[in-house]
Amino acid sequence: TIACESSIGTWTDIKTLSRSIIRKLKPHVFSINQNTNIIKIAYPINLFERGNIPQLLSSIAGNIFGMKILKSLRLEDIKFPPTYTSAFKGPKYGVRGVRNLLRIRERPILGTIVKPKLGLSAKQHAKVAYNAWVGGIDAVKDDENLTSMAFNHFKDRVAATLSKRDKAEKKTGEKKVYFPNVTAETGEMIRRAEYVRRLGGEYIMVDIITCGWSSVQALRDAELGLIIHAHRAGHGLFTELREQGMSMLVVAKLARLVGVDQLHVGAIVGKMKGGAREVEHIGEEITDAFVKSSDSDHILAQNWKGIEPVFPVCSGGLHPGLVGSLMKHMGHDIIIQAGGGIHGHPDGTTSGARAMRQ
Repeated sequence: TIACESSIGTWTDIKTLSRSIIRKLKPHVFSINQNTNIIKIAYPINLFERGNIPQLLSSIAGNIFGMKILKSLRLEDIKFPPTYTSAFKGPKYGVRGVRNLLRIRERPILGTIVKPKLGLSAKQHAKVAYNAWVGGIDAVKDDENLTSMAFNHFKDRVAATLSKRDKAEKKTGEKKVYFPNVTAETGEMIRRAEYVRRLGGEYIMVDIITCGWSSVQALRDAELGLIIHAHRAGHGLFTELREQGMSMLVVAKLARLVGVDQLHVGAIVGKMKGGAREVEHIGEEITDAFVKSSDSDHILAQNWKGIEPVFPVCSGGLHPGLVGSLMKHMGHDIIIQAGGGIHGHPDGTTSGARAMRQ
């Protein structure tokens, strides 16, 4: 029933469904595991419009979730053929581009989120960012719900913070970056990104779930030359239920296709949900019913022809005392984001940043 509703069928026999259509476009249910309740369905590539993620999800994650015949349903994974992925640009920079910009070859990239996430003025925000940078942090970002507020206008914040970035670079002799949150209606989001570029910014941040795949793809396709940091705020609405919804693995794969350069994946040891196996592999195939990739253990780094790897971002309840454990799980090719774990230091933000760098 799932295969039928996702493709060429409906709830009853219809005269308009010809044998030639069935022969060319019918899906194939090729595995049913009654122990795990996992099914695998193969769909002909011609059922899908290249480069159109909304159409893809409307097909395989659309009406089927609302059908009475189903007690529960969860989309665990999608495997794409190269003929599908080739229609997407993928990340413009990815892991290599970020490391080249920051001139950091081996260690993790260190970042912080300005706290409190809401309430600071543009000047106060910029001062906190400066204190973090001079303490040893590489990157400072806005939080997911800080956009353009009455007490902190977007343009004022970006101008003030980038000015402090320049000052921090002169003081430390190191490259520093700022991720302003451009999340908004698509046209406004692109205009905000263009403003960041005009002021000498090299990064932007976007809430990919709440903005939607089309918005994020439009931002990438605008070719603004900015690194895109993807925040996954809202994913838990459909990824946290084990028997219903969609896995974080699917989110990660789609994010890579539309072209984000780095993506929040969880942190194992912090405050956010997500066990070691899920976070290490970005929800890598979680049962033996799936065939493990031979390219890489890490979904975001698998060898997708023409598609750059995405930088995984670990965040949520992190502090210097957890870095060793985090790196034991994730290695050095990660971006470590700590908010309260830096700003909560008894001696203030600069000391917290220094402790994280050490």
